[in-house]
Amino acid sequence: QVQLVESGGGLVQPGGSLRLSCAASGTIFIYYDMGWYRQAPGKQRELVGVISPVGTTNYADSVKGRFTISRDNPKNTVYLQMNSLEPEDTAVYYCNAKSHLYNYWGQGTQVTVSS
Repeated sequence: QVQLVESGGGLVQPGGSLRLSCAASGTIFIYYDMGWYRQAPGKQRELVGVISPVGTTNYADSVKGRFTISRDNPKNTVYLQMNSLEPEDTAVYYCNAKSHLYNYWGQGTQVTVSS
């Protein structure tokens, strides 16, 4: 019922910035909590942050003050603005959409922070 298409991943230097986008289609976007997760090699997938249908946000301690989630409901799109990037942020980043009944995932996009 929901398809998620991600873009914006790539290579960035430490201290740099990057913005990821996730476009949702197939259902009513405003009903879903939208989240960003990441998974580094040899580690479990972890929550980066989440934004509610009304714009309430929560973040992992490791990214607070550096990352910002936002959503544009008319465009059915959620963003992850990443600033002051560190090598430890290197991971595959996944977009997630969750309602009280359904849970969907994007394909994942690679973010590499390296000099």
